[in-house]
Amino acid sequence: MTQMLPSAAVLGARAFAALAGLNRFSDEPGKLTRLYLSPAHRQAAEWVKGAMEVAGLTAFIDAAGSVQGRREGRVPGAPAVLIGSHIDTVKDGGRFDGNLGVVAGVLAAQALRDAGISLPFPLEVVAFGDEENVRFPTHLSTSEALAGHYDPAWLDARDAEGVKLSDALVAFGGNPAGIPALARKPGSIRAYLELHIEQGPVLEAENEPVGIVTAINAQSRARVRVTGEAGHAGTVPMALRKDALTAAAEMALALEEIAGGHELAVGTVGVFRPDPGATNVVPGAAEFTIDYRAPRNETLAAMEAAIRARFGEIAVRRGVGLEIAPYARAEAVPMDAGLQDAFATGISRTGSNLAARRLPSGAGHDAMAVAAIAPAAMLFVRNEKGISHSPLENMTEADAGIAIRVLLETLLALAENAK
Repeated sequence: MTQMLPSAAVLGARAFAALAGLNRFSDEPGKLTRLYLSPAHRQAAEWVKGAMEVAGLTAFIDAAGSVQGRREGRVPGAPAVLIGSHIDTVKDGGRFDGNLGVVAGVLAAQALRDAGISLPFPLEVVAFGDEENVRFPTHLSTSEALAGHYDPAWLDARDAEGVKLSDALVAFGGNPAGIPALARKPGSIRAYLELHIEQGPVLEAENEPVGIVTAINAQSRARVRVTGEAGHAGTVPMALRKDALTAAAEMALALEEIAGGHELAVGTVGVFRPDPGATNVVPGAAEFTIDYRAPRNETLAAMEAAIRARFGEIAVRRGVGLEIAPYARAEAVPMDAGLQDAFATGISRTGSNLAARRLPSGAGHDAMAVAAIAPAAMLFVRNEKGISHSPLENMTEADAGIAIRVLLETLLALAENAK
């Protein structure tokens, strides 16, 4: 059967051609910005649906905005194997983050169909739409819908322009009332596989095209608001100021110090907004976000305690008000050991010179949500300098082809074990 499948070189060429088609859809000319429920997201979803149908899958865009495709297997009623990733991006993002995994799933399904290979289980490909959580304060909402853990409060969340998520979903063509029905029944998923660029430098440093993810790190996000006292920049003495911005800046540096004190932990302030934001006004308020992650839940809890203590001390010393509002939290998620081994088998069948390198993921993925209801595993693909969430994101056609061939061999290994 393996001999009938396309070579890695052919798969890589197909992947890059497909990515060029998918990445035409952007909310910003000259950049790749595709936010959840935006016009570009709808266009991309329609494109993916069409690609799935060409690959022999029965496809539809679901109530939450994900694209789902399915090909039945030989055994009626058997649990399905899902291949998934996402098609939303950060603002001015990269070409491969999420998109590669969706294209890989579609191309794998097409290759099996063209080779006349029927699996003993249904094969599904899912293109989630809200993995980056850039537009609304959600957390993996579309994959959580599939997992049956969608938070109804997300429907009332608003974006920066004040648009409510439920209204945006209806405008997109979705159905808020239909989200609960997306939850998969227990036992209906045999495995969830996600192929994704590494978003880190390890594979490149070790000269390996692919690697097997062992676990996804715990992470937490919060919005912080510091309230001081606005004043004239020329008349308020330094000793009498209650400058919200400088207090917030000290808190940002404190986060950096806290994260640096824990092995493999990271902390980031990604958004920082002073108010009123005028050159000649002492800022009376400042809002910023914090994102902190660690390999262990215990480490994340220790970081949270330290953040609250340090931020509180800074606020008291500087005479400003402080509000910390958490809006997303995810526990560390180990990947399924059996599926990690299946990926290792797929790697060994793809090339004798490939090592089944295992490594953790510092970034969150839809696999975190699906792992709550089914065995899940991820395959990382090398990307240049580990750069991601950036237009500089880059990888080779050859590596894409190797990764998709590994995915195909892994599916065949799972099929053999299902006999």
